Amino acid sequence: MFGKKNDQNSKEVMSTRSSSADEGHNIVIKSTLIEGKVMSEGDFRIDGTFKGTLHCKAKVIIGSNGVFEGDIFCENAVIEGQFEGDLKVNEVLYVRETANIKGDVVTGKLVVQSGSIFEVNCKMADTINIPTSPNKVKTAESTLEKSSKAN
Repeated sequence: MFGKKNDQNSKEVMSTRSSSADEGHNIVIKSTLIEGKVMSEGDFRIDGTFKGTLHCKAKVIIGSNGVFEGDIFCENAVIEGQFEGDLKVNEVLYVRETANIKGDVVTGKLVVQSGSIFEVNCKMADTINIPTSPNKVKTAESTLEKSSKAN
């Protein structure tokens, strides 16, 4: 009587775990430096240094030791460390008290804790057009290349 119900419940739990495990979580640890363009379907945590462009269809977390320079396009973000660049968050941006953010921010909702450094141009928007491919992103580097070719 109880065995069948428990078996069904455990199968449901196992299937839920395996589907989220398939998406996985990405972690850049403290001693790691990444440069370039990255696309991620799952959550992305940065405790090291990332220089470049990150497209994430989930949550981006910059830990208290994390440093990010460049552009982030994501659904949700939690910033505890340093960020400099363009940050586009479709839903909610959480700025923790240890955060130091400089640049341009576009987000659906914003939560800023006291003690954080938040020196940005900020725009609130219901929906944000997040590029699905890094090739569709206009970066400062590509703009420089085009202007140098014109000269």
